[in-house]
Amino acid sequence: MTEVKEPPPSAVIAVGDIVEAAGHPVGGGVIKDGYDPQLTNEDLAPLGKQTWSSYNIFAFWMSDVHSVGGYVTAGSLFALGLASWQVLIALLVGIVIVYFLCNLVAKPSQQAGVPYPVVCRSSFGVLGANIPAIIRGLIAVAWYGIQTYLASAALDVVLLKLFPGLAPYADVDQYGFTGLSLLGWGSFTLLWILQAAVFWRGMESIRKFIDFCGPAVYVVMFILCGYLLWKSGWHVSLNLGGEKKGNTLVVMLGAIALVVSYFSGPMLNFGDFARYGKSYSAVKKGNFLGLPVNFLVFSLLVVVTAAATVPVFGELLTDPVATVARIDSVTAIVLGALTFTIATIGINIVANFISPAFDFSNVSPQKISWRMGGMIAAVGSVLLTPWNLYNNPEVIHYTLETLGAFIGPLFGVLIADFYLIRKQKIVVDDLFTMSKTANYWYSKGYNLAAVTATVVGAVLAMAPVLLGGIVFGMAGAAQYSWFIGCGVAFVLYYLLATRGPWRSTALRVPEGATLVDAEGTP
Repeated sequence: MTEVKEPPPSAVIAVGDIVEAAGHPVGGGVIKDGYDPQLTNEDLAPLGKQTWSSYNIFAFWMSDVHSVGGYVTAGSLFALGLASWQVLIALLVGIVIVYFLCNLVAKPSQQAGVPYPVVCRSSFGVLGANIPAIIRGLIAVAWYGIQTYLASAALDVVLLKLFPGLAPYADVDQYGFTGLSLLGWGSFTLLWILQAAVFWRGMESIRKFIDFCGPAVYVVMFILCGYLLWKSGWHVSLNLGGEKKGNTLVVMLGAIALVVSYFSGPMLNFGDFARYGKSYSAVKKGNFLGLPVNFLVFSLLVVVTAAATVPVFGELLTDPVATVARIDSVTAIVLGALTFTIATIGINIVANFISPAFDFSNVSPQKISWRMGGMIAAVGSVLLTPWNLYNNPEVIHYTLETLGAFIGPLFGVLIADFYLIRKQKIVVDDLFTMSKTANYWYSKGYNLAAVTATVVGAVLAMAPVLLGGIVFGMAGAAQYSWFIGCGVAFVLYYLLATRGPWRSTALRVPEGATLVDAEGTP
């Protein structure tokens, strides 16, 4: 395939392009004369050039993986009663699954050069795509709040070490509101403002954060791991699990599912970044380096560091910020905590600002710009009180199960439509037209088969999450909410799209329209 797509002669390249959100220069979006303004802006239009190498994709994943949230989620697996080596296996199996699923979801966006919400128009209809866009946007709002809270917790550690007199204000019982202490509110608000300021300055500022964040966390984690191993006398036990919550294999399968749920958000909308890949092979290579390879090193660091906290501190610590806080050196504490704080800010902006920017922009392209979409996410994140969603292992698991129940069906529909129904073909121009004769108009702009499959999949996936504490056996099934939702929606959509009144018709390619196939060639 051609690595760089040149705009067709009939295209109009917009001025003041907000595709800069993903690091592209002004004019990256290609808008043809026939594109409907209700469906088009420079963010959403197909790219004129696709230039990202495998390294760019790798750097994205490195930034996304190396977060306090990733560490805490991995560490929470110990609460299931697993030994260290079992946690490591669960993490690796889970990330391999994520790797293959990311490759699947990346292909349509890379082929067409459009972000996730626009690709959804092919399966949900040009108007129906607002449903998955809003769902994914709201989930990004939740994650934005969670990551900001985790970064603020790291900042609290720094402030308390430098100014011990602030301790009373860190007590939620003395000075607390909605479950967060006064000091916590101060740190959260400060980081909220800093993130918004960096985001508003544009992608160049964001990219500088990214360049620093991933490697910085690695450096700190290697130092922290080495220090704890030295303090332990190089004697670390891998039997940390405590009492297992059921059969070992069953527990490990649940842990694997938890890993997939954790990455389900960036996995679903990975097309927002894969669209910039100069080739599908470059995207796959970047995914391989950034997920299995990079995550293997990260997982080893998490497991060994967590294991070393037992002989050094006398208890298992699964939060890197709490681990850093127990070190005797004030300098080490401040540097470590600040590194985690800055890194989480960078990761948060990339993973949870850019995605809802595209998602919300899709709802009203002419009224909601990239920056406005990101700010909608920022404001919404405060209202969710995210510290109540990620404050202990049990709540973490419940949060991930709920998010997985809504993300899974969207993934299932998208994959079933692209690979089984449309045979990896997309009529790109029809993604941007309101014509009733276009391929993706369906019924008044909505594909009822996709909507139905999504609703049924989400309801069935949420049932065990909501009934986990009431009905016997449901708690175990809740761990697999993403898989339940994805599987049900996948099968149901295929059945509805291949028979009955909502059966999909063969693709029609109007004269002059751009059709991309499995090879990515027009």
